[in-house]
Formats: sequence, structure tokens, C-alpha cells
Amino acid sequence: MTDAALAPARDPAAETLRRFARLRLWIFGIPALILAYLVYVFFAFEGPRLIAEADGENGRILLADMVSYKVHVTRDHRDGSVEIAMEGERKGRYPEGEAPDWVSLSPGETVVQLRDGHVVTLIGEAETRFEVPGYGTITAIASRSGGVETTYPEGPLPDWINASGNRVSITTDAGRLIITRSATTVMRYFPGWELFFFTLDSPYQGLGPGELLSRAAGGEAAAIWQGFWRNDMWRHREVAWAIFETILMAFIGTFGAALIALVTAFFAARTFTRFALVRQVFRRLHDFLRGVDGLIWTVVLSRAYGPGPLTGALAMMLTEIGTFGKLFSETLENVDQKQIEGVRSTGAGALTRARFGVIPQVMPVFLSQILYSFESNTRSATVIGAITGGGIGLLLTQAIITQKDWEEVTYYIILTVLMVFAMDALSGWARRKLIKGS
Repeated sequence: MTDAALAPARDPAAETLRRFARLRLWIFGIPALILAYLVYVFFAFEGPRLIAEADGENGRILLADMVSYKVHVTRDHRDGSVEIAMEGERKGRYPEGEAPDWVSLSPGETVVQLRDGHVVTLIGEAETRFEVPGYGTITAIASRSGGVETTYPEGPLPDWINASGNRVSITTDAGRLIITRSATTVMRYFPGWELFFFTLDSPYQGLGPGELLSRAAGGEAAAIWQGFWRNDMWRHREVAWAIFETILMAFIGTFGAALIALVTAFFAARTFTRFALVRQVFRRLHDFLRGVDGLIWTVVLSRAYGPGPLTGALAMMLTEIGTFGKLFSETLENVDQKQIEGVRSTGAGALTRARFGVIPQVMPVFLSQILYSFESNTRSATVIGAITGGGIGLLLTQAIITQKDWEEVTYYIILTVLMVFAMDALSGWARRKLIKGS
């Protein structure tokens, strides 16, 4: 008798049950492992502490700053002088003696009318009264030597008051009041981005679209454009140059890397380099260049050559040489050898065979890869520019660090997104023209 005859017969039903058991293990086991890993990450990254320390009020203030502007009414405790400025900037300061209609200026007293009946009165050089409907009147006297002495209505302090011996911060839906030893600042929020088009010193500030069009038709178009283009608060001219600088960094980094990788890829491709040692050297070079992240190259090159847009472009180029080198070499290894042999039969040399037998085959793939990388690098150039000090990334970092004008942060983020959209549309159009021939 054969071994097959002596072997026990398999039970099909039992075999099916075993397969279903293994399938259930895969279906439920893998998600369970992923869930366990996520739970571990949550506690390993101190998720409970982050949740406990999260300040929703700060988040609300941040969101309000991103979609609105605030007018600062600031009293200097040294001489009692009062300054009114949008976002606290000198470029948005009201002329001396002038104020918005909700601020009343009089000798020795300034009354700031906030929303919903909230009133702040600045008396003399250091006294402040804040009338809060439903709570009472808060009185504070600041001294440069003794700190801030504050009197509150009876009862525990509400959450919207943050007080210490040298600083009092009161945040309500009507506005904010900050009192320190040196100054008292009242802030009132308004929706929108004020002075986005023209500053207070411009003759066109406050004019409606109809009036602006009328004046432009009357010969003032150039002056109106200059008033907008040279806006000292929003710096449209500098922002436009920063956007161009960011795109230029991505262009140099991407296409410069593509030109270099087009050469090195031939040495890394098996079908074009017979010597294994040469292939391995270039392949490991590509692995090394793309294995080091572009941000690390940015830090290294900034240390060596100093900050600047060109440093960021070179850092991006190094990483992309490794990426393109690998992609291009793999594409070259899959070319059709018949077309190359056809060119060889004419007696053509190596360069001529590459020009007429290889490049026409791989160029559509190369262009597609280059254009996709250009899209991605346009976004990456923003981050790299924040480190090297160039492009829109630098302006974005400066606005975030100051933590003063978050509407400018919103403005730069929107411009960055629009830039990425534009590059996506441009590369799509280029692919259709260059690759598909439409």
C-alpha cells in the first residue's frame, strides 16, 4: 500500500472550520493590535497630561485673533499719555487727539465703551475702573514700584480674571483688559482684517469700492495701487516677493536635482552600467542623499553657508537627487532594448543611443515624476524657508513668534494654500502639454 493510502483522510468540514478560525484571527487580531498600539502611544506621548493642561480660552482667543482685528487703547503709567492703535502697531496708530467713536478722550480721563455695557475708565496716570454688567466694578491702581493693587466685588474670582501682584488680565466677550506696572491696555475686537488695503494715513482709507473705482477712472489708479502695494502694515509687496522666492526655491531644488540625477541614474541602472561596483556606489549615494531629510540638510547647509533662500534650494536639491536617482534608474532598467538596438545598428555611439533610443522612451515618465515633485516641494519650501530665512516661510514664522497679529498668520497660510493650488494646476497643465500632447 502507498503512503497516500495509509494517510488518514482529511475531514473537509474540519478543514473549513480551521480556515475560518485563522480568518477570524486576522480580522479581529490585527485591529486589536493596532488599537492596543494606539492606546500605548496615547499614554506614552502624555496624552492625559496634554488634555488636562489644554486651555480652551487661549484657543478661543487665538481663533478670534485669526479672523478679526483688535484696537488697542494703551495708557503709559509714566506720564498718563494714551495711545490708540490698531493691533498696537505704530503704523496703525490714530493721530494724537483722534479716536474711534467708542473712545472718549478728555483731560485726565479716557472712557472706553466696550460691547454689552462693559465700560473701562482710565483715570489719571495709574487708576483703572472696569464696569462689568452682572458682576460689578473692578478697580485697579498700578505702581511701578508696588505692582498692581486691585479691588474686586465680593466672592471668588471668576475664571475670566487672571490676577497676580504685578499683572491683571481680564478677558470677557466684550474685550480684554491687561494691567501691568508700566501700562494699561484695553483691547476691543472687530471682525475682518482692518487696514488690509490702505493704512490710516492713506487718503483712500475708508472709501467704498464705488468711490475707489470712480477715482481710479479719474486718473488716480496708479496712486490707489501704490497705496495698496506699499501698505506698511500688511506689506503686500514683501509678501508677493516672498511667494516668488518660495516658488523659486522649489524650482531650483527640483529641476536642478533632476538634471544631476538624469546623469547619475545611468550609472546606477543595471542595463547601462556593467560594473557592479560602480552601480553600487551610485545606488548607495542615492540612498544616502534621500535618506537624510531635507530639513536636516537645511540645518547642515545653514551652518556651513549661512541662512538664505539659496541654502534652502541646495538642501532641497540634495534630497531630490537621491529620490530622482532611484526613480530614474528603475525606469531606465525597464526601457525597451529593441529601440536602442535599432539606433545601435546605425553605428551610433553611446551618447547618441542614449539621446535617440533611451530619452524618448523615459522622458514622459521623468517629466511626470519631476512635476509631481515640484508640486510637493513648493509646499516643502515654505517649511525650509522658515529655517533658512527665506520666502513666505520666514514671514509666517515671524508672525507666529510675535504672537501679536494672528490674522497675518491666517493671511500667509491662505496664500501658501493658494500657491500650492496654483502649482498643482500649472503642473497638471504642463503634463497635458508635454506628455499627452493635448
